[in-house]
Amino acid sequence: MTNLLWPDGAPFLESVQGYSPTISLYLADRHDKHGAVVIFPGGGYQHRAQHEGKPVARWLNNLGISAFVLNYRVSPYRHPAPLADAQRAIRYVRHYAKEWNIDKQKIGILGFSAGGHLASAISTNFMQKYYESTDKMDLESCRPDIAILCYPVISFTQHFHEGSILNLLGESSSDQLRVLLSSENNVSAGTPPTFLWHTANDASVPVENSLLYAQALSKNNIPYEMHIFPNGRHGLGLAEDVPDVGKWTELCRDWLIQQGF
Repeated sequence: MTNLLWPDGAPFLESVQGYSPTISLYLADRHDKHGAVVIFPGGGYQHRAQHEGKPVARWLNNLGISAFVLNYRVSPYRHPAPLADAQRAIRYVRHYAKEWNIDKQKIGILGFSAGGHLASAISTNFMQKYYESTDKMDLESCRPDIAILCYPVISFTQHFHEGSILNLLGESSSDQLRVLLSSENNVSAGTPPTFLWHTANDASVPVENSLLYAQALSKNNIPYEMHIFPNGRHGLGLAEDVPDVGKWTELCRDWLIQQGF
């Protein structure tokens, strides 16, 4: 099931050029309260990679976790459109939590590549107001309870992925904005426990992105678990065809259990 993320008449809709963000629901088959995860596929803020959406949701369903794939705005839409969509998606799940037997205190996020940047940005900037409130749903908290970052883009100032910056900020982005959107600068006591994984020889998004974020988490005493695999191309998703890297799903499953999901 796929639903529109925003109601008719939302302020931003007037400027949408034929595209309205949606959220796809993959509810776990259970009737007790349980956890949920909102998924942000990668794609360099240019597109949304399909293999980082539905297959990941089905994997989470097999763990007894409800999943939601966010079809957030990408280029030609610029900042803060994706962050507004991400905040709205977390509020969306919390708003309907009772109806779907979801624990409102166990709502996490999972992002790949540029979707990992989006997840880290929401993890660290959840108090920022990226859009004007539209309805009662916006009274819900948009702070995630946990975050899973898979080969994430983190920094816009060092070891960065040029395409993500260009697509999110345009050709004339300011140094100040790039600093503000570098998630390693924004970790605080409110940042949720985080699971990270990356490959050491990622040729698209350097592993230093995950290392920078882990360092910031450690400095702020935020619980985290990180795994760096020696080899593997960028964009592996579940990595089912790469046995070594594919172990990340088992490691993450164990971590999710530890987090009460």
